[in-house]
Amino acid sequence: QVQLAESGGGLVQAGGSLRLSCAASGATASTPAMGWFRQAVGKEREFVAAISWSDTTYYSAAVEGRFTISRDNAKKMMYLQMNSLKSEDTAIYYCAAERRIGRPSMSHYDYDYWGQGTQVTVSS
Repeated sequence: QVQLAESGGGLVQAGGSLRLSCAASGATASTPAMGWFRQAVGKEREFVAAISWSDTTYYSAAVEGRFTISRDNAKKMMYLQMNSLKSEDTAIYYCAAERRIGRPSMSHYDYDYWGQGTQVTVSS
């Protein structure tokens, strides 16, 4: 089992920055890929970014160039640095981990473990 806990959400003005953290515990070696997803009110959960065990990163078109995903395997931490935030980035952000080996999935259905989510609100 793997437990995930997000932190770092909050209220920020458009154009500002936030850094989300995800702390992992348990059998993290069984989850080589990790990712961030978000869900806005009335919308489907959507892919934001993912990172493989070897630190290869993947981004959605909506955030590429503004967000940076990273991880520290020794500390069992994952991060999402969010810059140039826009009102459309407002959502609950979830970290997730999957047991599948290979390129991280961009589908939330493929992820096995989830955090409780952290709210990010961007005011315009």
